[in-house]
Amino acid sequence: MDPGLLSLLVLGIVLALLASGMPVAFVLLSIAAGGFLFIRGPSSLSSMVIVAFTTLTKDFYIALTLFILMAGILTASGLGTALYDMMHKWMAGLRGGLAMGTVGISTIIAAMSGSAATATITMGLLAYPEMEKRGYDKSMTIGCIPAGGILGPIIPPSVVMILVCAVSVLSIGKLFMAGVFPGLLISAGWIAYIGIRCWRNPAMGPPLPLEERVGWKEKFVSLRGSILPIILIFLVLGLIYMGVSTPTEAGGIGAFGALICAAIYRNLTLANLKRALMTSLRIAAMLMWILIGAFSFSQLIGAMGVQAYIVGFLTGLPVNRWVILIGILTLVYILGMFIDGNPIIVIFLPIFAPITELLGFDPLWFGLIFTIDVLIGSITPPFGMILFYFKGLNQPGVTMMDIYRAIIPYVIIMTLAWIMVIIFPQIALWLPGMMLGK
Repeated sequence: MDPGLLSLLVLGIVLALLASGMPVAFVLLSIAAGGFLFIRGPSSLSSMVIVAFTTLTKDFYIALTLFILMAGILTASGLGTALYDMMHKWMAGLRGGLAMGTVGISTIIAAMSGSAATATITMGLLAYPEMEKRGYDKSMTIGCIPAGGILGPIIPPSVVMILVCAVSVLSIGKLFMAGVFPGLLISAGWIAYIGIRCWRNPAMGPPLPLEERVGWKEKFVSLRGSILPIILIFLVLGLIYMGVSTPTEAGGIGAFGALICAAIYRNLTLANLKRALMTSLRIAAMLMWILIGAFSFSQLIGAMGVQAYIVGFLTGLPVNRWVILIGILTLVYILGMFIDGNPIIVIFLPIFAPITELLGFDPLWFGLIFTIDVLIGSITPPFGMILFYFKGLNQPGVTMMDIYRAIIPYVIIMTLAWIMVIIFPQIALWLPGMMLGK
């Protein structure tokens, strides 16, 4: 069969099965198993067993599970509530303070959990009722929560970034550092937008009445509930940055440090520990199957010549390399609106990363902008997955159309920040370039 038609056939089957609602791991595994049976016979299935074994014994998978465990312990121990309480006391006296604080706390929870779902659900339960009670504009109240949640996979340590490194040849530590400034840039852009909107129209985010504000003593006391997790995050990232430990070792230190934090705050109960372990186990198992499926699928398309055909076709086009890059990023942007980010990463990144490297683009820079590209789609209507996480909280009076309208300004700002990283690569590359270790 012609390689071009074969490539379209494989892509069509993958997208059709994903659209059916079949879990991504089993989509990739079933296609890989069927493909190997067709082209090489039953004996070739043994290669999938080898893929599974090598996947689960690589360092990146150990790092993945340790960072998931760190996030699970910090989240289950109720530190999100303490962080929100701190933010409420410090920010509620400003116009739009609760919305700006929600984005700020989401940034911290992002670094704690590495997950968009965790930050979205946590702040949706804590921040939305409070802002609604304080008379915030509906679109202001809704938009800042899923927007803040999407920072989870950008600001390190990030589970999504580890997945990106797993299906490419990137250093986990360097990709972590590449995400720091772009993540902070996006967060700052959203906070500035909220501040300007509420300054021009105070009714959109009224400040807390004077009689309800707390004094400086209570504000500083509230810092106790957040200082240790923040120190832990800086410690983990600092160890990676300074080259003192590998990401896997830093993940172990982070998981142990999370246990200490929970114990100091008297949240290390048997119930919390069980919840953290079960949550971590479910996420790690899900990602394990996705990675096994991804590597099996990559092996299949390599054996069928699909990957080589796509690489040769795109690199051989008589156009400027930036046209090809923009075409790739546009495709990923659109797919992100309809498909969860994980399948996009594991299916398309192993194909597109070699192409962009052959075109002369920095692999680390491309890995970072690819990650942000996928995540923009996750908050973009009509089917951005993070929007459905928020809708699933069933907040009274919130329709899907309300969420669509509220999120648009944040999508625009995030897209502009992403374009800045594309135009000025050093926003992402300066910090990893200064690292003392890998």
